[in-house]
Amino acid sequence: MSHRPPRVLAIAGSDSSGGAGIQADIKAITMLGGYAMTAITAVTAQNSKGVTGVETLPPDFVAAQMDACMTDIGVDAVKIGMLGSADIAEVVADRLEDLPCPIIFDPVMIATSGAALADEATIEVFEWLMELATLTTPNVPELAALGGDAAMAERGIAYLAKGGDADGPTVEDRLHVPGKAPLMWSEPRIETRHSHGTGCTLSSAIATLMGHGLPLAEAAGEARSFVRTALEAAPGFGTGNGPMGVYLKR
Repeated sequence: MSHRPPRVLAIAGSDSSGGAGIQADIKAITMLGGYAMTAITAVTAQNSKGVTGVETLPPDFVAAQMDACMTDIGVDAVKIGMLGSADIAEVVADRLEDLPCPIIFDPVMIATSGAALADEATIEVFEWLMELATLTTPNVPELAALGGDAAMAERGIAYLAKGGDADGPTVEDRLHVPGKAPLMWSEPRIETRHSHGTGCTLSSAIATLMGHGLPLAEAAGEARSFVRTALEAAPGFGTGNGPMGVYLKR
């Protein structure tokens, strides 16, 4: 890996409790040797028990944050998380349309706590974002909302189907890339209620590792290991779906 850190732009909402969202993105990018930049789409009042308030930012201001980063610092990889509104989703897609670097799209619709974080109009714009993304990373309910495996295959979308929300003692994640056989990871479930921010952390980790030059499948595999280690290191904060732990080495 190069000594110059990959410049990773995270486009997502802020989590006041630090477990998910832009805070999780910054931590993951930094721990994996990237340089984190942000375009914040919304600020939330939330903790391990759930989201109690959301204020979305004006779409033009989200675009202004992206422009400020991309025109001066530059960008080697992008992670997209919570978008907050259809208008924000549209300006983000427009800005990223011809960007020649890995784009990892976490189609945030439903938080692990069950809170809805995207409305129907926003989900409609996800189609555009999925087409321009290098990889889309839906969890079980998000994949269902996007039409399931058949719809993703029909669209020719590369996606990582995350199995953490499914039942059972084993977690199965499936990487689907058009024209290639699916790649599957199957590991014992880590039994914990402290899993807040898993999706944010995973997508940021994949973006950072691809920014370092790793191929997609290898980046996805390493990012999964990174998240599993963070789950095992959870500090036990909060009375609900608490944050994961952080650690200093890959």
